Amino acid sequence: MITRRQLLQSSAWGFGGLALGQMMSQDAAASEGILSQLHHTPKAKRVIFLFQAGGPSQLDLFDHKPLLNQKHGEQLPDSIRGEQRLTGMSGNQSSIPLAGSPFKFAQHGQSGASISELMPHTAKVVDDISIIRSVHTEAINHGPGVTYIQTGSQIPGRPCIGSWLSYGLGSENENLPGFVVLVTKEKGGQPLAARLWGNGFLPSHHQGVQFRSGGDPVLYLNSPNGIDRTSREKALASLDQLHRLQPSDSIVDTRIRQYELAFRMQASIPEVTNLASEPQHVLDMYGPDANNPGTFAANCLLARRLAEQNVRFIQLYHQEWDHHGGLPGAIRKQCKETDQPAAALIQDLKQRGMLDETLVIWGGEFGRTNYCQGKLGANNFGRDHHGRCFTVWMAGGGIKGGMTLGATDEYGFNITENPVHIHDLQATIMHVMGIDHERLTFRHQGRAFRLTDVHGHVVKSILT
Repeated sequence: MITRRQLLQSSAWGFGGLALGQMMSQDAAASEGILSQLHHTPKAKRVIFLFQAGGPSQLDLFDHKPLLNQKHGEQLPDSIRGEQRLTGMSGNQSSIPLAGSPFKFAQHGQSGASISELMPHTAKVVDDISIIRSVHTEAINHGPGVTYIQTGSQIPGRPCIGSWLSYGLGSENENLPGFVVLVTKEKGGQPLAARLWGNGFLPSHHQGVQFRSGGDPVLYLNSPNGIDRTSREKALASLDQLHRLQPSDSIVDTRIRQYELAFRMQASIPEVTNLASEPQHVLDMYGPDANNPGTFAANCLLARRLAEQNVRFIQLYHQEWDHHGGLPGAIRKQCKETDQPAAALIQDLKQRGMLDETLVIWGGEFGRTNYCQGKLGANNFGRDHHGRCFTVWMAGGGIKGGMTLGATDEYGFNITENPVHIHDLQATIMHVMGIDHERLTFRHQGRAFRLTDVHGHVVKSILT
């Protein structure tokens, strides 16, 4: 005979132990992907998101407005602005002069899409991409804007897209993280916080793993001095053997899996991040910076290598698109850094037969205004934030090539056709990966959360 207290104490450490064991069991299951089967047949196996942080000017890149050049220097008509708010950076200006683009546009490809002279390489792959000119967001500043497009909420704390996909689908490569983040080195502008690739309230192993440029791609991954790989392997084997002599413990099981992944990453990460094996013609395709680790070109090439290893979600960040002043010179520099590598990624994936199963996305958190922020100079001007309409392009993985969706008015201020909210973009990303965005949820604080909150519609017109 035993007392009730003794029974509870011996029952898996009591009720607390039972609850903890259940949570750890769910945590372990999630590492393999919570979905036992996909909601529908997927078009893509992985995502590469080329995020252009700061808000690229759609009016100087993808959305040609000849009327702005004709009315350059004239005031923004009240009939166009209406009651829409402007940011505090330009809302108090006594003059709101329209600013035409100083860059030439031309039609390219069989689709005849109009592309700026700043994007000559993107123009060559225009028939492989779908340009969406009617994306919009409520966010008006960078922090909430980037958080919104990455997590579905302007308020920090929610899981990002990559974490949701990791939670739902798991990883296809046991030697690499399922969600990798690459940030262009030595860039300024608005800072990027790790919460942008954070797991929020999802289990922690679903957060993005940032690869650093130069040195060790992941900190503390290599063995300490005096400890070789063989010793580490023997230590793990010994711990595993000791554990197997005890009753099954989901907490220890999970931790052992994490240590084993870290051990495998010691060999797999240096191998996948070493670009020395790439032939010269491939490096030349990505541009002169491809040999310089941490540049956007090198990160695009690394993204292709990670995609080859079946990494599920690869997030690139490239900053300094926030051109409140000095736009003509600054945007030239940005395009010189990003245009060729982004186009090369499309070409590289296509020639390897991978584009059809890889979704590539290019875009920022919002666009730029059709008027000048500050003083309009003869050869110099800036543009303020503009969330009412901006451009994003997508390619591969279930997306039609050579298509332009949506339109803005002749002033480039408001959407006139086929508006696409960022929740719609998120729903579409989930859809091509085989997930119904309304059905992949996680219960937290008494309610079921999802990436798109209570919004979002799949943009079916751009799907194959």
